[in-house]
Amino acid sequence: MDWNFSFGWFLTGVLILAAGTAITVFYQKIADNLASGPSSYEKVKLIGVIVAIVGFLVMANLHTLILTLFVNLVFNR
Repeated sequence: MDWNFSFGWFLTGVLILAAGTAITVFYQKIADNLASGPSSYEKVKLIGVIVAIVGFLVMANLHTLILTLFVNLVFNR
């Protein structure tokens, strides 16, 4: 599979990365208001970091490569 750069996916990745960064920065307020308070601080930070990593993958348009490899692995194509 060839790798192609796309401005659309780049901008989408930037938005996803910004959302992950915001979750990571404001984890206490998010956990207090949307989760179960101080007991879920680490979970909310982990979710923010995972979202930021996904944002980087989408920015580089690598998500299609990873999904293609995963589907080929599961369905033996």
